[in-house]
Amino acid sequence: MRCFAMKLFAAAFLLAVSCWAQSPIKRGEQVFAKSCATGYCHGVRGASSGAPRLAGRGFNQAYIINVVMRGIPGTGMASFATTLSRPDLVAVVAYVAMLNGVADPKIGSDGDDAPASTGPKFTGEAARGARLFTEAVRSFGRCSTCHEVDGFGVSVAQPISQVPASVAALKALATPDVKTGTTDNESMPVLMLSDGRQGTLFYDLTSAPPVERNAQPGSVKFTDGSTWRHSSVIEAYNDAELDAILTYLRAAIKP
Repeated sequence: MRCFAMKLFAAAFLLAVSCWAQSPIKRGEQVFAKSCATGYCHGVRGASSGAPRLAGRGFNQAYIINVVMRGIPGTGMASFATTLSRPDLVAVVAYVAMLNGVADPKIGSDGDDAPASTGPKFTGEAARGARLFTEAVRSFGRCSTCHEVDGFGVSVAQPISQVPASVAALKALATPDVKTGTTDNESMPVLMLSDGRQGTLFYDLTSAPPVERNAQPGSVKFTDGSTWRHSSVIEAYNDAELDAILTYLRAAIKP
């Protein structure tokens, strides 16, 4: 009888382990509901109930890991590095990645690949520029609203491959990828994501943050060029701050 009970317990334990291995996203959903969706936070499935929306923002897993581990200074987003267990950290990162369309989030069932906190990578003016790049007090006027660098930010725009030589060059930056989208009742600056038989996916740049929109094929007419200018979205910074950001970008982006 005792032998049978031990076998039954072993079978139940293996079943529990198997369920965890098969459904880490479900565990992440449960952790998110208890830690991230409550009160003035991100809402059920990241749809927001006060804090910024998390679902469908285009965040990649590296960015999610950084925010979960470090938090965002000056905001209500605290670091969860010492609040959650390693398996729970892995699970909630995978869940938020899933909410952002990451089809195959990297998951470790035993927590061995849990995100690790890293210290500041830059010093001096480059470090100042790094802080300004993601500074929460800028709200959606910060660079990381549309650009991802060094694992921080949202990759709305294409990755930065060439850093402008000066603040003046940054303000005069050409944006040939921005088109004008026109429907029956509105016109808007857009960045195309895809255009196919199933639908047209694009970012509407009318306001910050850019809004991801999905339109029926042929319902929006796109023409090259736009009155949208890069200088209009970096007005939250003065020239000295922009110069620091350029210093950071030169240190972070290798040719």
